[in-house]
Amino acid sequence: MVSLRGEAMTKKLLIRQKRSIIGEPERQKRTIRALGLGRPNWQVVHADTPTIRGMIARVAHLVEVHPIEEGTSGHGVA
Repeated sequence: MVSLRGEAMTKKLLIRQKRSIIGEPERQKRTIRALGLGRPNWQVVHADTPTIRGMIARVAHLVEVHPIEEGTSGHGVA
């Protein structure tokens, strides 16, 4: 996608941890920490890359993901 200024807009993902990692396998705990999360309701923004998508797939039951466009404030994302 290209912005009005002709710059390429990169997709970003807002990732929010919705469940605790207590009782989860160590591999999933490490994935959550690698994403920059650690507690329920913490959220981070990452670029939409295959690596990040793979990490999200491993812990999909623990996180919520919302796509956002770079340059937007992220307001209005539920």
